[in-house]
Amino acid sequence: MNEVTRHYDQLLAAHYSWMNGLPLEEKIAEQQALLVDLGLNDGPKGIAVDLGCGPGYQSFALMAIGYDTIIAIDTSAELLAELEAAATGQPIRTVHADLRGFPTLVGRASADAIVCMGDTLTHLEDRADVSTLYRDAYEALRPGGHFILTFRDLSQELTGLDRFLSVQSDDHRLMTCVLEYEPERVIVNDLLHVREASGWRFQKSRYRKLRLSPAEQVAELKRLGFTIGHDRPIGGLRAIAARK
Repeated sequence: MNEVTRHYDQLLAAHYSWMNGLPLEEKIAEQQALLVDLGLNDGPKGIAVDLGCGPGYQSFALMAIGYDTIIAIDTSAELLAELEAAATGQPIRTVHADLRGFPTLVGRASADAIVCMGDTLTHLEDRADVSTLYRDAYEALRPGGHFILTFRDLSQELTGLDRFLSVQSDDHRLMTCVLEYEPERVIVNDLLHVREASGWRFQKSRYRKLRLSPAEQVAELKRLGFTIGHDRPIGGLRAIAARK
């Protein structure tokens, strides 16, 4: 088990949907509008692959846009269970696996869309994994297929108190994260207080994220043969829409 999987299993998965701050229906509508804006309403809508699907925000959005089959992949059994509970009777196939193995689940040149959203991309272990993911996505897509990325731009270092970030809070839970910078990665320290009958319980966990420059990602995608349709900040993340 790598540190990202351990972090989700031990702390983050149980609070992930709460942390995102919107009911499922509103989050799906938000992601549907974003995906349409990034071009996914254009072209054939057969197979779509959701890498790091979590509780299914993008999977349900892809289905709402009209994709026939969604393959939703995540390492968190708890988040996949949330997705499955909400997806009764819908054409979403959940897979409990490392997203790096997705080529074994789809044929060559068979997918019409592949998305890797939220901040999933920075969870990969190293830049070589990112490069491999891009190559695998290019090979798995049909001509004209879409590859959508969103990720947090951590390439610029925050300093001092700016490294302390309030994530989410209510009367029963309070989450803060503190960032520590390494040359290639950022250590994310998640600090969570949960109110219980006997008082507040404190939980803590940490994991590393890659520091990825948006300009470098765009350049690498272009070298593989992708055409870039969008490259812009959206809601605190960087969004890149590429097409084979």
